Amino acid sequence: MSGNSIRDTFFEECEELLEALVEGLSSMEQDPDDMDVVNAVFRAVHSIKGGAGAFALDRLVSFAHTFETVMDKVRSHELKVTEELMHLFHRSGDQLADLVEAARDEREPNAESEATILKELDSYLGEADKDDSFSFDAVTLAFDAAPLDLAEPSEAVPDAESESASLRRFRIHFKPTPALYANGHEPLLLFDALAELGEVQVTADLSGLPEFDAFDPNGAVMSWTILLETAEPETVLHEIFEFVESLCDLDIRETDGKMPDAATPAQPSAPPEAGPAAPPAPDARIIPTDAAEARLAEARGEARGPRPTLRVDLERVDRLINTVGELIINQAMISQRIEELELPAVAHLTNELEAYKLLARDIQEGVMAIRAQPVKPLFQRMSRIVREAAEATGKKARLVTVGDSTEVDKTVIERLADPLTHMVRNAVDHGLEKAERRSEAGKEAVGTIRLSASHRSGSVFIEIADDGAGLNRARILEKAIEKGLIAPEAELSEAEIDNLLFLPGFSTASEVSNLSGRGVGMDVVKNAVAALGGRVSIASTPGAGTTFTIVLPLTLAVMDGFVISVADQTMVIPIASIIETIRPSQRHLHAVGTKGVVILVRGAYVPVVDVAFNLGLAASRKAAGEGVLLLVSTESQGLTALRVEAIHDQRQVVIKSLESNYAAIPGVSAATILGDGKIALILDPEEVVKLQPAAPYFPAITPPKLELRHA
Repeated sequence: MSGNSIRDTFFEECEELLEALVEGLSSMEQDPDDMDVVNAVFRAVHSIKGGAGAFALDRLVSFAHTFETVMDKVRSHELKVTEELMHLFHRSGDQLADLVEAARDEREPNAESEATILKELDSYLGEADKDDSFSFDAVTLAFDAAPLDLAEPSEAVPDAESESASLRRFRIHFKPTPALYANGHEPLLLFDALAELGEVQVTADLSGLPEFDAFDPNGAVMSWTILLETAEPETVLHEIFEFVESLCDLDIRETDGKMPDAATPAQPSAPPEAGPAAPPAPDARIIPTDAAEARLAEARGEARGPRPTLRVDLERVDRLINTVGELIINQAMISQRIEELELPAVAHLTNELEAYKLLARDIQEGVMAIRAQPVKPLFQRMSRIVREAAEATGKKARLVTVGDSTEVDKTVIERLADPLTHMVRNAVDHGLEKAERRSEAGKEAVGTIRLSASHRSGSVFIEIADDGAGLNRARILEKAIEKGLIAPEAELSEAEIDNLLFLPGFSTASEVSNLSGRGVGMDVVKNAVAALGGRVSIASTPGAGTTFTIVLPLTLAVMDGFVISVADQTMVIPIASIIETIRPSQRHLHAVGTKGVVILVRGAYVPVVDVAFNLGLAASRKAAGEGVLLLVSTESQGLTALRVEAIHDQRQVVIKSLESNYAAIPGVSAATILGDGKIALILDPEEVVKLQPAAPYFPAITPPKLELRHA
């Protein structure tokens, strides 16, 4: 493995460790006395420090060392977790993430922020802690059987009997595999960590060392036997080997024997003889050395480790997804050709084709699951945005996440980061009130931003909610009139006033700040979400808060759609956007004005939009009661009925971008290839409605006449 590959692997592992750090700090806020959580946070920082030291990232190592030293004081109960300390830990975690990112991109981090946080961390340390600087020194290990005495000489001679009574003695057999070295780990650093726990004697076993001509530099032939005398429990020893346990043979046993003299090195334990395995000692821990043994041990309940993962280049995954897309198109073409043969319904070929169709769908779903990722890392990133926005506005806020295990396509997550950041900042800046005003309103001084994700009706719903004062609709309307966006005499509903926030350049901020007032508003968010094939909606209650809902497709590669006819053209409309289909009855249709038509649906009048007319094609010549209506929900019109000529089929289609291959077309989101090889346009219901505004519903419209009869 090349140096760059090892370095890349380190930064990938850092991302996982930083996620664990953020999650651990959030748990610490809820229960600061949970030492398992405190230890998990400490290990995350310690692991980042250890890996950074291997690549001589001194700045990152120095900051992580100071951070973990303060965390260690919390572990040893020397420091009590307070609100101020937790706030500092969160900022330290943010700074650690910045330093990792700067080291990965090979750029200089923000020195001012780093110095400020280091100064605050130092204030919790004594002089002895500050003098305990950390560095990795290059050490040469001699290849002989002499023991390595890593214990530092003691200046004072304690009482031998009292000390011996509290000490425990362990024999550790440690044999690395080649993978341990390939991942950049160094056994000597592990021995150094053990030496910090007590008196250590290390003996190297060179019996497996081959002749010089047969030596393999990529192999792992050495093993060590370590004798340790310490007051720490065995769990602490396993923590030291935690990140290499799957990369070595490790056996830790407590022994009653005394430490041998330095002049008499301890002999390594003899390798086990063939035959039935002896039962392990009560405190022994068996570490499986390969994947098969690990799965067997897990099945027996002997080990409960993380599930194995495989890192794959994203380009390879994208290539596989494109190939699966072509497979689906090929399956549709074969289906089309077999239908043209007009075979009997009982033909075996038809049955086999149905099995092929199901198999292709299973393959597609499996491949798409490879790209699916939980939104948890994205949601965790928002906790920092909330803290920074709260500091900038002088407010108190906390982030609550729900459903962060919801999986979404990786591309959707990447492109959603910027609009979500903008919306969370707005929720703190515009949504939440100051602590004093919240107290006056009988609310908790700390405002809550709730970020939730869920799967519904084949789409991903992401909600950003605050418990603030709600939208000031009078202020929004005033600003819109002031900017000339609407006429002063216009009468708008609450939903229409709310949607004014999405107009370009609209802002209610009275002055420019770091967060708002520059005219870059929610229109950027709406455009970004629309580019992902999604939509944004608003719901607000005065005094109770505001909720923004983002609805997105699960994936940007394949979707389920209806194949429809529009002015003799074959098109596709996403099933996820359709609420229901309606076969219109003439008695439920009513004319509005000279061109508009509405349909009565369960007591409500819904405007009817002729898709062919709005797309600039020849309007349907059929009577108003003929054809099919597709009931959809749009942001601009609410419920709308799209009129098409017919629905032919429901099928899975592969999405092909029009903008990258041709150009953007109003009312059309993408294209696909049908089974007959022809290209079909995929409609965007929201844009189709906007192309030609349909006649609105007026409450004064005359309902169907009722026939009265005398009793």
